[in-house]
Amino acid sequence: MDIQELVRLVEGKLVGNVDFFSIEGFSGRFTFLNDAHTGDIVVRHWIDSVGVAMAFKKNIACLITQNPKGDAIEMAEKLNFPLIITDKIELANALALSHAISKYSPNSTNIIVTGTNGKSTTSHLIYHILNSSGFHVLTNTDSESEFNTLIDPMVAKLISDEVRKNGELDYLVIEVSEVQGWLGKLMKNHAALMSEAIKPQVGVITNIEMDHVGLVNSIDDVFNEINEVPKVFEDGICVLNYDDELVMRLNAKNPFYTSMSKMNCLNAVYFDEGAIYYKENPILTVDELPFTGKHFIQNILSAIAVCISLDIEMDCIIRGVKSYKALNRRFTKLNDEPLIYDDFAHNPDGIKSTISETLKLLQNNQKLHVVCAIRGSRGVEINQLNAEALAESMRDNIELILSSSNDVVDNLNWVNEEEREVFFNVLNENNVRYVHFDNLKDCLSKVYEKADKKDIILLIGAQGMDPAESVLNEIK
Repeated sequence: MDIQELVRLVEGKLVGNVDFFSIEGFSGRFTFLNDAHTGDIVVRHWIDSVGVAMAFKKNIACLITQNPKGDAIEMAEKLNFPLIITDKIELANALALSHAISKYSPNSTNIIVTGTNGKSTTSHLIYHILNSSGFHVLTNTDSESEFNTLIDPMVAKLISDEVRKNGELDYLVIEVSEVQGWLGKLMKNHAALMSEAIKPQVGVITNIEMDHVGLVNSIDDVFNEINEVPKVFEDGICVLNYDDELVMRLNAKNPFYTSMSKMNCLNAVYFDEGAIYYKENPILTVDELPFTGKHFIQNILSAIAVCISLDIEMDCIIRGVKSYKALNRRFTKLNDEPLIYDDFAHNPDGIKSTISETLKLLQNNQKLHVVCAIRGSRGVEINQLNAEALAESMRDNIELILSSSNDVVDNLNWVNEEEREVFFNVLNENNVRYVHFDNLKDCLSKVYEKADKKDIILLIGAQGMDPAESVLNEIK
């Protein structure tokens, strides 16, 4: 690879030294500036003159950026340092991922998981089943959700670091966002672009629902972002949620189905009458599952389908499912009296599903306290949809409490006045009673004090509810 080929692949423009970069000078690693060493390539969404000077001092092969700030270009020219500027930084990150897999993990079997909900749980469960079966596996899904986007070279770095430290990988399990953007701009065909870079032998499409409003403005937009993904599998297997109408509109060459109802076909796993079935044989009862909510069982079905497609022994699959421990904030129990559950329900489908499943746990004279964090800096549209989902889910035995979580979020997750106002307006128009707190600690203190020991408290929301467990520990 020479620099002109690199420029062509990322559809970029080169400034600085056009003769510096050659295949001998490239270490084979795409990474971050702070982590970079001689011969590495750094990919950054933006860079300024200080960053260019640091890259020059580190003797890296070149920099790729979408947004050169201040005197970055002038500094590159002054230092005679190669700086590539592209309008599509996603091309650079896809190239980084593809190159890392080709160089460090050419013989691994690669699995991708995409869709609106359930990606992290499905990915992590597949990882656990394979890992507990004795295979060397890497996934970008972790308990803190720090690595499960592909808008930077982190996963490429993780792959190179892991292989150099612990040897060749048997499997890669990569979570791929169904919709992705940067600074409010859609990265069109992100899911297909990243999936193509990974070259998966097996993939999962969990469901297609509205999220990332603003980047996409209709369910058709979401469908169009996912529609191209099955085409990258070639002769591989694509696990599809049979219960999702839009997923079933996708054209997959070798589909494998999952369903919450009985299916009369061999290429399917399904849940029926309290058990998971494959080829009409029960393989796991509901009492053996690590969690029993409907959407979580759907995730389990997808993970089992993937492992069957990989020819993993059924005993290993069953043992892996039974021993699985859920990721943080996946209907995690935080307290017994009152019962407190915490879930990363952050879009309409997730909100409705989680409240519905929690209501099933209520017994006579119990009340459900739903504590929801408004999504900060995510736009009016998604907050309107979330408020509508809450309004639709309300029952007489539910008390609704809202938090803007000003005390625990940074400026990237701050709830602005328009977001708060649309949330309130939707609830008021639907005659839903609620209480709002600016700060999460005040919110949780009040709910914990007010709830009876026999009640259930459900915490839902994205970043604004992430610190809830530690805040509750302070309160208790």
